[in-house]
Amino acid sequence: MERAKARRRRVALATLLALATLGFAAGAVMGSGSGGSEDPADRSAHRAPDRTTTVGSKPEEPTLAGRLTPAQLAGERIVVGLGGTGLTAELRGAIHSGKVAGVVLFEADFPSRATGRELIEAMQAIPRPPRLRRFPLLVMTDQEGGQVKRVSGAPEASAATMGAEGAGFARREGRATAKNLRSLGVNVDLAPVLDVARPGGVIAETERDFGSTRAQVGATAVPFATALQDSGVAATAKHFPGLGAATENTDFEGQRIGLSKKEIRDVDESPYRAFIAAGGRLVMLSTAIYPAFGDRPAAFNRRIVTGELRRRLGFDGVTITDSLGSAAVAEFGGGREAAVDGAAAGDDLLLFDDLPSALAGHEALVKQLAKGGLKQQPFERAVQRVLSLRAETR
Repeated sequence: MERAKARRRRVALATLLALATLGFAAGAVMGSGSGGSEDPADRSAHRAPDRTTTVGSKPEEPTLAGRLTPAQLAGERIVVGLGGTGLTAELRGAIHSGKVAGVVLFEADFPSRATGRELIEAMQAIPRPPRLRRFPLLVMTDQEGGQVKRVSGAPEASAATMGAEGAGFARREGRATAKNLRSLGVNVDLAPVLDVARPGGVIAETERDFGSTRAQVGATAVPFATALQDSGVAATAKHFPGLGAATENTDFEGQRIGLSKKEIRDVDESPYRAFIAAGGRLVMLSTAIYPAFGDRPAAFNRRIVTGELRRRLGFDGVTITDSLGSAAVAEFGGGREAAVDGAAAGDDLLLFDDLPSALAGHEALVKQLAKGGLKQQPFERAVQRVLSLRAETR
C-alpha cells in the first residue's frame, strides 16, 4: 500500500507539472476523480465534483478537459491500431488534430526493433493542439509473455510459468518487461491477464493465466503489474470481469459466460481488488456477455463497467475496451455504435483496430455530445482521467 501511495503522489506531481506549464490551476487534475458515468444514479464515493461546483465560497478552476473543444474531447477517448500500415498521412493528421489519444501496436508494427522505435518516435514528434501538445501519446502493446508477445525480449516466460514460479519471479519479469518496452518508447502494457483459469477454457489452454485460483492470480499477476509500473510502464489488468471460463477467444467468436453473479464476484473479480489496491492504472473490459448482469458485452454494459468496477470495487483509474473490431462486438454494430455504447457504459478509452473505424467512432462521439446523448460533465471526467494517465507517461 505504501508503494501505491508513493506512486499516486508521483502521478499527481507529474500531472500538476504538466498542467502548470499550460497555466492552469494546480487543483485541476486532482479534481478529475472517477465515475465516467452517464447515469444520474451513479453516486460513487470516487466521483469528482463537477467543474461548476464550489468549495466554500471559491469556485473550482475548470479542469483542462473543460477547456477542450468537442472534437478534442472525443479524441481523448480514442485508441487506434495501425495494422502494419505505419505512419500514414491520415494517421498523422488525426494525431495532429487531437482526434487520437493513443495507438496500439502489434507484431506487424515491429518488423524490427529499430523500425518500431523510429515509428514511435515519429508519432510522438507530431505537433498536437496547443492544450494537448505536452501530453505524450499513449503507446500500447500486448506484451504478456508466452504466446502473446508483440516484440522480442522480456517477458521470456508465459503468464502460467510466472504464476507457477511465484511472486518474486513474476516481479523480476515485470521489471525486465518494462525495461524492454521503455527502450522502444512503449508506455502502456496491455497486461497482465487477471483471468482465473477454468479447466478447458481458452485462457488456460494458451497459458495466458497466472493460475486457476483467485489467490494464485492475485499473488503473482499483481507483482508483475506493480513491477511494470514501478519501472515506468502502466499496467492493464484484463479482461474484466473475467474470461477464465471462455472456451474461445472473443477476437474470433462471441462468448457467453454463464457463471452466477456470486461466482463472478467471489472468484473472477477478486484479483482486481488486489490490482486496484496496488495502484493499477488501467483495466480492460471484456467483450464477452455475462447473462448474470445482462445481455450486452461487458464493455457496453453499464452494470459491469460503472456498477461493478467503478462503484463496487472502487476503481478510479482508466478503463479501456477490448478490441472493438472483434467478432464478439460485430453483431452490436460498427465503430459508431461501439464508440457511443462504450462511452455510455463508462469506458474511458475505446480501442479500435483501424483508423477508419476510429474516425467513425470519433465523429459519433462528437455528435452525441452535441445532442446531449452523452452528458458533458461525465464525458469530461473520463477525459481528465485519460489526460492524467498521459501526463504520467512523460
